[in-house]
Amino acid sequence: MTDDITRGVLYVHSAPRAICSHVEWRAEDVLGVPVRMDWTQQPAAPGLLRGEVPWHGPVGIGARLTSALRGWVHLRFEVTEEPAPGVDGARWSHTPELGIFHATTDAIGNVVVPEATLSAAVDAAAGDPASLFEAIALARGAAWDAELEPFRHAGEGAPVRWLHRVG
Repeated sequence: MTDDITRGVLYVHSAPRAICSHVEWRAEDVLGVPVRMDWTQQPAAPGLLRGEVPWHGPVGIGARLTSALRGWVHLRFEVTEEPAPGVDGARWSHTPELGIFHATTDAIGNVVVPEATLSAAVDAAAGDPASLFEAIALARGAAWDAELEPFRHAGEGAPVRWLHRVG
């Protein structure tokens, strides 16, 4: 871990009301600052809530935040961490069914699949296009995106919090 500071966002896509305060408390423990989320109904999962909160802290804290939140039933979330000098960005996605997916991201948030991962996928596929497709889908987190996409879209129109001011 470096001494550099970065920022990111914790997106809680679905959470039962009973654990919302626990999510905030866990985030507070990791981030070291009070965390209050504006919880709203999650249209993709009636009875569950959604919320998001920007954060800033040392590089690598996104992984600690993800670890602190994993494992709760019905809790679907993503943590983003922006790149910092000499350090790539990252995204962690969590669903109850799939667990955690981690990916390196570029400056605009695209998942970056390492060359070695692609080479290994090509070698393992041994010319079988279906196997290659499956390996690449796994490497880019396609199953997590497929499960989370309805929850992401249900958040459109939710209150926006700006991370920083321009100018």
